[in-house]
Amino acid sequence: MLSVTTGLRTEELRALRWTEVDLDVGTVVVYRAVRATADTKTPKSRRVLSLPRLAVQVLREHRARQAEDGLLAGALWQDHGLVFASAIRTPLDHHNVRREFRKITQAAGLGTDWVPREMHHTFVSLLERDSVGRHRRPGGHRGTTTTETLYRKVIVPELRRGAQVMDRLFS
Repeated sequence: MLSVTTGLRTEELRALRWTEVDLDVGTVVVYRAVRATADTKTPKSRRVLSLPRLAVQVLREHRARQAEDGLLAGALWQDHGLVFASAIRTPLDHHNVRREFRKITQAAGLGTDWVPREMHHTFVSLLERDSVGRHRRPGGHRGTTTTETLYRKVIVPELRRGAQVMDRLFS
C-alpha cells in the first residue's frame, strides 16, 4: 500500500524506520535504502513525502499489529525500529518481500508474475497520467527524462480492468 500510494521503492521500504515516519503530520523521510552503500538509488531519491490519508491509516493499523506481534514473540522479539520486518522484527530480505507480494497478487486474482517494483512503476505512471510527475519527480528520479522514458505507459485499459480488483483490495 505504501509503495503504490507514495512511490517508495522496495529497498527504501525495507530500510524505513518508525523514527522517519510522522503519522501526526503525515510525512515520511526517505534517505536510506537496503543497498550495498545503504544509500538511496540516486541523490534525488532522498526526499520528504506527504502521506496520503489511506497510507497514514494503514500505517497506524500496521504499527498496532506490530505491538501485538511483540507480545506474541516474547523473547524472540528483536526491535530494529523497522516499519517493515518479520514477525519477530528481524529485517526482511528481498525473498521475503517477493514471497508475500506474490500471495497478495494471487489473492487479488492477478497471478504470481508481478514483482514489488511494479508498485513504484504504477505510482509514477498514475501521476504521470495526470501530469503531476513531469515536474516534481515524485518517484525520486534524477530528472524528468527517467519518468518520461521508463514510466510513461498507456495505463487506461489496465485501470479499467483493475478497478474491480482495486475496489476489492482497498474496501
